[in-house]
Amino acid sequence: MEIIYVYTRKRSEFGRPCSFSDRPAKVNVDIPPDPSMASSFILRNPVDSYVQHTSDMSEHEVNTERVEVESRGVNHIEGGWPKDINPQEAEQTIRFRKKVEKDENYINTITHLGTLMEHCVKQNNAINIYEEYFGEEEMGEVEDEPPSAKTINVISKLTSFFDVLLSKRDPNVTKRTATHLSWHPDTCKKLAVAYSSLEFQQNMKDMSFDSYIWDLENPNKPELVLKPSSPLVSLEYNPKDSHVLVGGCYNGQMAYWDTRKGGLPVEVSTVEVSHRDPVYGAIWLQSKTGTECFSASTDGQVLWWDIRKLTEPTETLVLDITRQGLLENALGAITLEFEPTMPTKFMVGTEQGIVIACNRKAKTPPEKITSTYSGHHGPVYALGRNPFYPKVFLTVGDWTARIWSEETKESIMWTKYHLSYLTDGCWSTVRPAVFFTTRSDGTLDVWDFLFKQNDPSLSLKVCDEPLSSLRLQDNGCIIGCGSKLGTVTLLEISSGLCTLQRNEKTLATAMFERETRREKILEARHRELRLKERARSEGQEAEVEEELVEGPHEVLDRARREFFEVIKAELQRRAQAETQSLHGKVPGGHGSASAFQDKDRAGEEAAAQGEESQLPKDKEEEEEE
Repeated sequence: MEIIYVYTRKRSEFGRPCSFSDRPAKVNVDIPPDPSMASSFILRNPVDSYVQHTSDMSEHEVNTERVEVESRGVNHIEGGWPKDINPQEAEQTIRFRKKVEKDENYINTITHLGTLMEHCVKQNNAINIYEEYFGEEEMGEVEDEPPSAKTINVISKLTSFFDVLLSKRDPNVTKRTATHLSWHPDTCKKLAVAYSSLEFQQNMKDMSFDSYIWDLENPNKPELVLKPSSPLVSLEYNPKDSHVLVGGCYNGQMAYWDTRKGGLPVEVSTVEVSHRDPVYGAIWLQSKTGTECFSASTDGQVLWWDIRKLTEPTETLVLDITRQGLLENALGAITLEFEPTMPTKFMVGTEQGIVIACNRKAKTPPEKITSTYSGHHGPVYALGRNPFYPKVFLTVGDWTARIWSEETKESIMWTKYHLSYLTDGCWSTVRPAVFFTTRSDGTLDVWDFLFKQNDPSLSLKVCDEPLSSLRLQDNGCIIGCGSKLGTVTLLEISSGLCTLQRNEKTLATAMFERETRREKILEARHRELRLKERARSEGQEAEVEEELVEGPHEVLDRARREFFEVIKAELQRRAQAETQSLHGKVPGGHGSASAFQDKDRAGEEAAAQGEESQLPKDKEEEEEE
């Protein structure tokens, strides 16, 4: 380092005190004015300036946790009075209190006892000796109160501290349908909603592609905005990693998000290897890595993916029920079902109303389609296995919801035909006999077939627009409903509908087995009738071949013989009818029986007239011959 200045001082001058003294003022510099510089002086134009002295403000919002208040008490019985004092006599007790309070040790005793009593009170508040630690295993009794749902709370108002119903709308001006809902797997305080417009050629230029993750504790605005390349039709949380979501897009692509990295997708599948139609179903698989999923679309394909490499699917299945593997014969998939307890099996609901049961571990693609179930007149919008009985599954389509068993080809139970279209449905996660359905008139139906079979136990008008999607929390108490205009409504149902009742599993098992057994008997009977009908049709074909061998005269003789047999039988019937009417055997009150008899007589007379009209033709043919 270069030294520029050096300061030196004698050692003897270090620490020397300063010596101050008074002296007169002295002018060091005097600059006289220069008149010649006045001409170059420039006046400044008036300038306005301002200073803001107000403090900067920022807006913050805090949503506090719900305060849980519990009443506690202690059973206190008055006692400790001497034997010679009656506690019921007010004068004796007051006189005794005054006497005790005058005692010198009274204050010290009260202070000592107060400390002990305060410890007991704190202990009583901290520990509840009557607390039920295993209450979830106990089954509640059937409540007498009717099923119900809690009150509505508009999103713009303050949230109630009681059981509430929150309403979230699509923030965009152009409203889109809430096509799919997915609850956060850990806290159940967050809800991922996929928004898209599924109407044909209704996508506008300014329509947003965004979908949202909502925080129930702060529902005024979405917690995270997901920005896909195409509107999301399906969206699912990863059950093993709650930060990861997978979504199926309207253009057929697959994408996944990590909420820690923002709203843009981490990776998107290429268009060439993706679906050709909207992805209506995307479900995570139970794997060691937790990165595998599979998807289904109306292009007739089921594709398996690993999100670590979305460049191409790991496996493909064409939904061709003819088992030829042709994509042009494939049925379009609308909904997808997967039960983690049955890792190799899955089910697909199609646009044609057919449910396809598949086995992923089959050796060849045709063997992967194990069976089909047909019972709906339109697309199957919802498909789900009963969480308590995986062999029993629910389908929702056209105007009905149907319950099926894997052991039969026909549905074992079904609801009535509604006036409005059914759009979605799901089983209750805590009660095996309860399921939910949504309708296109904005109604949510709750069915409890142990309580009532013909009508829903609870019908609630959620909104005026059609409901499009439905999802139940794992605790079975809060259900989310998405509408066509993007409104997501959260309902908390009454405890009777989300509490396992006594003997409910036994009763539900008995009902499922009884209906399955009845359907098997009916299937066997129908199979027997079909075999008889087939044998009869084959016999009639043989008779027709024999008739073709007959000559003209033989045909004429047979026709004449059959005609006279019919006339003879008709005359006998009329004679019997007249005899019965004379003896009064047929009462006049049975109008239906007489009506059926009149129909039989009219049919027989028409048959006789037909034979008579046919006979001259045969005679003319004979004359011509």
